[in-house]
Amino acid sequence: MRRLTWALMAGLVLASSTSHALAQATRPAATSAPPARSPRNANYSIDARLDPASRIVNGREVITWRNVTAIPAEELRVHLYWNAWRNSHSTWLRERVLAGSADRLLGRPEADWSWTDVTAIRLVGMGNAPPLDLTARGLFIAPDDGNRDDRTLLAVPLPTPVRPGETINLEVEWTARVPRTFARTGVIGNFFFLAQWFPKIGVMDDSGWRARQFHAGTEFFADYGVYDVRLRVPHGWVVGATGREASRRDNGDGTTTHRYVQEDVHDFAWTTSPDLVERRERFEHARLPPVDMRLLLQPEHAGQADRHFAATRAALRYYGEWFGPYPYGHITIVDPAWQSGAGGMEYPTLFTAGTRWLTPRSVTRPEGVTVHEAGHQFWYGLVGNNEFDDAWLDEGFNSFADARVVEAAGFENVHEERFFRGFLPWAFRDLKRTRLADDGWGGYRRAVESDVPSTPSWRYFPGSGGAITYSKTAVWLHTLERLIGWPTLQRIFATHFERFQFRHPGPDDFFAIANEVSGRNLTWFFDQVYRSSNACDYGVSDLQSRARSVRGMVERSGTRVFTEGTESSSVYETAAVVRRFGEAIFPVDVEVRFADGSKERRRWDGRDRWIAFRFEKPSRAVSVVVDPDAVLLVDINRTNNSWTLEPAAARAATRWSARWAMWLQDLLLTYAFFV
Repeated sequence: MRRLTWALMAGLVLASSTSHALAQATRPAATSAPPARSPRNANYSIDARLDPASRIVNGREVITWRNVTAIPAEELRVHLYWNAWRNSHSTWLRERVLAGSADRLLGRPEADWSWTDVTAIRLVGMGNAPPLDLTARGLFIAPDDGNRDDRTLLAVPLPTPVRPGETINLEVEWTARVPRTFARTGVIGNFFFLAQWFPKIGVMDDSGWRARQFHAGTEFFADYGVYDVRLRVPHGWVVGATGREASRRDNGDGTTTHRYVQEDVHDFAWTTSPDLVERRERFEHARLPPVDMRLLLQPEHAGQADRHFAATRAALRYYGEWFGPYPYGHITIVDPAWQSGAGGMEYPTLFTAGTRWLTPRSVTRPEGVTVHEAGHQFWYGLVGNNEFDDAWLDEGFNSFADARVVEAAGFENVHEERFFRGFLPWAFRDLKRTRLADDGWGGYRRAVESDVPSTPSWRYFPGSGGAITYSKTAVWLHTLERLIGWPTLQRIFATHFERFQFRHPGPDDFFAIANEVSGRNLTWFFDQVYRSSNACDYGVSDLQSRARSVRGMVERSGTRVFTEGTESSSVYETAAVVRRFGEAIFPVDVEVRFADGSKERRRWDGRDRWIAFRFEKPSRAVSVVVDPDAVLLVDINRTNNSWTLEPAAARAATRWSARWAMWLQDLLLTYAFFV
């Protein structure tokens, strides 16, 4: 297996690119790099120069790629994500139009748009042979939808296949224009946030290339490697990026080159601006490795630094305790500029948060988004699932987990919690507002039947995939927690995290671990929530409890038996009819409550369309409840889960009036505050 050291790679870049106008920084070889945690089969040495006035990035990179599959690679596939915003004909824009959310995008001036032009592609480092120019071989392909106008995926046929275990070095030169922000990357004023900004090689496995076009409803997928990146920006501008800053050099022409290096990651993003304010703190924990936290804030948000740090600490602590430690030793939090559109996005060792100038302590912003994006350092960053095909494996996991962190850390928005809890079904009141509303229970209800979750994420109907990826997954994970218990589910997640760090697990890997760790066959559950789009809806359709006279009553072995006797008494015949209104099938408990305070609970497999539970007791039934412990949070209609024979209209009216009065009071107080 051939390997190319970073020092040799740097020399090859210089030797093969003497005509290139972008200056190279002299850099030492990475001889002290830590032992590899990942396969490191997709490594990048990048030089890039940003001209803020023209919004142009000139770049050159050497991609050192090793074929870790069992089949030869006859071509390479390279992502050029910024071409999604080259014009309105890209697949990304077409899908946004189909989702009905592209009007404000299509109306933008031409200067807002973006592009990436690859100007040279060469094979380098082939012994004593000169670089081999492959530029003319490159062609744009559209394997997902056949869109000839889409230019987000470039295929580069190779003169000789790369056999399993072999390594090649691909030198790429490109020029790109930074957009006015699309999909969280771009510029506003002097704030630049650059993500998916460089030509990035796709992922290949034993079935072939898993590289997709850029779709509106999915994010990104790449292999792990080492990034050694030199970023040339105006002198005095603050830079934040994936990894640690290894060096900084004044070029004597009004620019400074910042070198960032990071091992064992699958992406690289960066930001720069003359306005960012830097703060630093340290996360320390008795059982977890320390982490240096670097926060880059907008000046007007400097007073919220402690809130960003507290939320990041909470994520590192609870994710670390529950799933496994964060290994990199550093993390960068970026507070994006107002209206930049760059907030709430994750990248290895760096993420963007999001807040406002006036954000009271009682509002979970920036805490909520900070916890979520910091959590992605685990689900996405360390466990690198295929976000093209199985986005729920990180977004859904993370939505479930961040809600637990927000609750455990006490970040709940007390005002919103009081409002939402007033309107949630009674059976959910033992759940904190953050554990249900933040997970998008309403969005889940609207999209539960829109697509089968096992459909590849990029094929979800545009506009509906988010509710499935985030909300539906989080809701069914909350249901699974109530079914098997948090300790068991926590062990499932921890086992999955341990086994698949720096790898690319799929859904079946998680399901197998769930069955193994729980000691139960949960296939039936995953069939309902993942392999079907059936809605869950169990409810009561009737409750009757009628008295009839009997003579005598004796109790034998704890059971009341009615016999013919001389004394007359009454017994109540009760019938509770429960229905499966939806198509999904789950086992469910049914509880009937009686006037004497007693209860009768029955277990129903939930398969038939209806069932009648009958009882004979000396006390009249007063109510029946389906799923009394609120295990089935996936039930889309909790309002039909109970039936009562007690007149409760007056009590209900009083309760709802009080809630509306409280809501109106909060609204008026808020209005008065701003006025």
